[in-house]
Formats: sequence, structure tokens, C-alpha cells
Amino acid sequence: MDYPGLWESVAVVFALLYLVLAVRRSIWCWYAALVSTLIYLVIFYGKLLYMESALQVFYIGMAAYGWWQWRGGNSGNDELPISRLGWTQHVKLIALIVVGTAVFGFAMSLTSAALPWVDSFTTVAAVIATWMVARKIFENWYYWLVIDSVSIYLYLNRGLLLTALLFGLYIILIIVGIISWSRAYRQQIAHA
Repeated sequence: MDYPGLWESVAVVFALLYLVLAVRRSIWCWYAALVSTLIYLVIFYGKLLYMESALQVFYIGMAAYGWWQWRGGNSGNDELPISRLGWTQHVKLIALIVVGTAVFGFAMSLTSAALPWVDSFTTVAAVIATWMVARKIFENWYYWLVIDSVSIYLYLNRGLLLTALLFGLYIILIIVGIISWSRAYRQQIAHA
């Protein structure tokens, strides 16, 4: 079942809006994420990218969680500060990505899923990176750099040219995000 390019175009616009707003640390990014996610849920399922489709369900929940966290969550603060993780935490997260990719990649290889190992890697890693964004963990941008680079191949393989181009733009915006969040983090530390 193929979906008109119009729906992919709308999803791309809202996904791009999400990242631009996330770079600017605007809570409105989560609303844009919700719209693009709902559309991509249907598109990816139709392209036999089952893990990417399941990821969209996760993103729906994360849009609500991210919005709540960025509003201060349980802390009562007006805004969640940017934080950083130590190397041991990154080793654990990367190990989780490797194990998750192995488990889901194997499971998806038993189905009609397209590119089950690549699809599983991008999905598992995106779950971790999305959690990092919702918690405003600075290093999320480096994870996304790897995930989005691999995703370009995945989407080109499935004929999703606009989405592949979106992820190419994401690479540029990730660099902008690193610079923007780095400045904000330094200012935050200076005022602490």
C-alpha cells in the first residue's frame, strides 16, 4: 500500500519544525513531533518498516513526556536545565543499543520486515536518544548524528526520498543544535 507524497510532505514539514523548535529549546517542538509522528506511523507501516512504525507509537508517548519534562516535571521549576552524562553512562546506553538491536533485529528478521537489522538499530537508538532529548541531555545530539546518518540509507532504500532529504537537513540542524545547546549550557553553568 503506497501513500501519496502529500502525506510524507506534511510529515516532513512537521518533523523539520520539531527539530528547529528543539534546537531553540521551545516547548512547542513536542506539538510538532506529535503531528509528524501520527502521519509517519501509517507511512512506515505501509513501507514494511515495522520497527520504525512501532517507534512512532513510542514517540507519541514521548511527545507528552517531553512536553511535561520541559515544563519542569515534578520539580516545579519553570524549565528543565540542560544536563550532561558521564562516560560510564554512555557505555551503558551504547551497550543497551547493541543488545536491543540484536534482540529486535533477530525478531524482525523472522518477519517480512524490510532491512530488519538497520530498522532495529535506528529504532532502538532513537528510543534512547529521544529519552535524552526529553531529559535535555546535551549528548543527545551526537547520538542523533549517527542515527540520522544511518536512517538516510534506510529511507532511500524504501523509496522515501523526502524523508531521506529531511534527515539530511537534520544532520545540518544537529550541528546547529550542538552549537546552540553548548552555548546555553555554558551560560547555565556560568549562572549557577
